[in-house]
Amino acid sequence: MNLRTSIVVACGAAALLGSCASTPDQEVRSPKAQKELDEALAGRTPGPPVNCLPNWRSNDMQVIDDYTILFRDGRTVYVQNPRGGCNGLGSGAYTLVTRQYGNNQLCTGDINRMVDLRTGMGGGSCVFSPFIPYTKVE
Repeated sequence: MNLRTSIVVACGAAALLGSCASTPDQEVRSPKAQKELDEALAGRTPGPPVNCLPNWRSNDMQVIDDYTILFRDGRTVYVQNPRGGCNGLGSGAYTLVTRQYGNNQLCTGDINRMVDLRTGMGGGSCVFSPFIPYTKVE
């Protein structure tokens, strides 16, 4: 292999590796979603992340946007930022279907399906990251 061919192969390999190592786009929260999140967390203090939510109830979930889901449990609001987001969940056209395996908890690493509310068809999935608890201090 001559020098010119070696350079072309090296550049191609570098471009291929660079495309694999790209980072996902940073989430951009709309002003409306930011206001909704601020209101939900007002007067609450964040705690260390937890891996599972105890005694989760589906009527205690609030979708802020594709990147933020809130779970309420008494005085605590848990913030969930799914890895890479749940594309389309914030539009209101999809619902999140969660499954608990052997317990009634939602945990880090759980894969949750999105379902189109109009058709009932699957619309992708998203993976939960650790939950950040925000507790109201008395």
